[in-house]
Amino acid sequence: MPKLISDLAIMLLTAGVVTVIFKRLKQPLVLGYILAGFLVGPYMPYFFTVADAASIETWSEIGIIVLMFGLGLEFNLHKLASVGGTAIVTALTEVVGMLLLGFLTGQAMGWATMDSIFLGGMLSMSSTTIIIKAFDELGVRQENFAQLVFGTLVIEDIAGIFMMIILSTVSISQSISGSALALQLGELVLYLMLWLILGIYILPSLLRRAAAFMNDETLLLVSLGICFGMVLLAEALGFSSALGAFLAGSLLAGTVHAERVEHLTGGIKDLFGSVFFLSVGMMIDPSMLLRYALPILIIAVVTIIGKLVISSLGVLLSGQSLKNAVHCGCSLAQIGEFAFIIASLGMSLGVIADYVYPIIVAVSVVTTLTTPTFIKSADRIYSLIHKALPAKLADKLEHYTGDDDGEKAQDSDWLLFLRRYLKRTVLFGALMAGVSLIGQYVLHPLLTRTPLDDRPIRFLCAGFCILGVGLFIRPMLDLHSTEYTTLWVKDRRYRLPLVTLTALRFVLIVLLAFFPLQELLHVGGGWLLLIVTLVMYLIYRSGWMSSAYISAEARFMANFNERNLQRGRDDDIEWLDEKLYVEQIECAEALAGKSLRQLEWGRQFSVNVIKVTRGRRTFNMPSGNLELRMGDQLYLLGRAEDLRSLRLSLGIQEAMELPSLRQFTAGQRDEATDVYAFALPVDKDSALRGKSIRDSGLRERYDCMILGVQRDKLPILQPDISMTMQNGDLVWVLGSRRMAEKLLAGAPAE
Repeated sequence: MPKLISDLAIMLLTAGVVTVIFKRLKQPLVLGYILAGFLVGPYMPYFFTVADAASIETWSEIGIIVLMFGLGLEFNLHKLASVGGTAIVTALTEVVGMLLLGFLTGQAMGWATMDSIFLGGMLSMSSTTIIIKAFDELGVRQENFAQLVFGTLVIEDIAGIFMMIILSTVSISQSISGSALALQLGELVLYLMLWLILGIYILPSLLRRAAAFMNDETLLLVSLGICFGMVLLAEALGFSSALGAFLAGSLLAGTVHAERVEHLTGGIKDLFGSVFFLSVGMMIDPSMLLRYALPILIIAVVTIIGKLVISSLGVLLSGQSLKNAVHCGCSLAQIGEFAFIIASLGMSLGVIADYVYPIIVAVSVVTTLTTPTFIKSADRIYSLIHKALPAKLADKLEHYTGDDDGEKAQDSDWLLFLRRYLKRTVLFGALMAGVSLIGQYVLHPLLTRTPLDDRPIRFLCAGFCILGVGLFIRPMLDLHSTEYTTLWVKDRRYRLPLVTLTALRFVLIVLLAFFPLQELLHVGGGWLLLIVTLVMYLIYRSGWMSSAYISAEARFMANFNERNLQRGRDDDIEWLDEKLYVEQIECAEALAGKSLRQLEWGRQFSVNVIKVTRGRRTFNMPSGNLELRMGDQLYLLGRAEDLRSLRLSLGIQEAMELPSLRQFTAGQRDEATDVYAFALPVDKDSALRGKSIRDSGLRERYDCMILGVQRDKLPILQPDISMTMQNGDLVWVLGSRRMAEKLLAGAPAE
């Protein structure tokens, strides 16, 4: 019989008995696995001992991969977006603070530099498993502070992934090189963004198409295949296998199959996870624990007190009360499974001493046992701190909150614009850079293996780069955003900085296209730069790629929100006519005598005039030639923020509350002058299917306004006229009663 089978029998039987006992004693199962591993390890000769340690080590590496995959399944980008600023500030404060404190503690005990760095990394991560178990046992999982802790743990998990990359980089060079570290992190961020975006764009669609053929067995194989495929890709790019597994899980977490995959892989995660924790216990040497009893005690005290103080400080800095801060600090005062993964990384790289691993395991055991006590004692600790502080300071900390500051910041139009500017520049800049890298370093090497000549291959790759960059020009420049328009009309002095920031974006676009083309075509820099600038400008002006981008964005957003949309009822869907609002204004002297076309409100503000009343006359869906007169009542349609921008430009006081288009149409009483909004379904037999909005003839035949398209339950407002309508779309139109009757009777089948 192979030794691996007998070893697994010994390990799993021992683990089964020990964990049953720990379950009976209401102790964390992780500690049971570690004890079981110690019993079957080489340092316990009085019990059955594992013979083939090398095979068990391989299984434990698989265990890390499966654990990280499971962690990714519990995490998704929606969860990241919902954790809020408090969790981000708390997690970053804790991670940075404990990294520094752990490093200084290691140095104070005379440890080597790399041992101290890894110690800081291990101490900076709290244990999700232990905290959840303690919260459940104490019945505090629904408390406000518990939600803050869960949000902090989400950010810590992400920080842990980045930390493993940093530690790997530092370990390889045996020194901290700022430039090398920055380059490695830059590459990591770029690859992460590309993986996530491409994964969200492709993976849910593929799974949706294959859903009819996905029984439990097939879905399990596909999920694990994606997991280990991402592991291979991560290692090929020079990153850790844990990162690839985490990304695979997080991509699947956003799909409708997430719960099913989590259920199917639960047993595998438990099996390999238990083997990993058993292998942790096998490395515990009692003689070493006795020899390093003092460092274990010191590090345990530093961990508990340091995490309690630093985490509480992070919660305070984020604007929470002192009481919430103390409760969060007490909850986070331990280390757990991520510390073992970081320790395993250090051991596999051969950069930390043998004694570090058993020490960190011992510290984890101590802090795990103390966690429930500290959570239960949080109110008592808070009372002691409150009494010890000066009365004024204690009162200020208790009632301190950053909400008011946040609201003031939200009122700043420049802050809103710059926030959007930076986000979109980073996002679309990364996408453009990713396309250029794919064309240069993936597509070109692949095509060189074909019988084609080198010159046509280079031109094909150059064309791929131009088209890929061109696809994102309009969303990158973002000239029609509400934030941009608001500043443009608010003060003429803002226009020069706005133009300058736009010009910087355009320069970045040109450079992202220029450098790969220069490498591929070997053309003189000056002439090529001029040609690329002209081509990028023409692509932007023509807008011929807008439809392709809108379709791609719609598919991405549908995939990104797939799980939430699947869970939601029809009442939870955000319908297009609920995202548009109607505002009534009176024609002032400054507008009188101008036609609607001359106002250009649609182009500048994305606001349309849907009705004009003049005495007893009503103009529904007025043409651009209609000339306004003093006293005319104008009914404007647009998003709330676009209507605000228009009000600013006209100097009109901001409206208190605007009705949505649905509310406005429902409140009309005169059928002769009413406007109607409804969704026209596009199915496989519809004359609209496969046609662009321009070619559909809806506007010309029925004198209506196309408000947008609802695709995969997601609204696309004011789409480009070149957008192609697909099977399953809902085309929202607005017009008169006569238009509605004609359209519903004949639909556009003419």
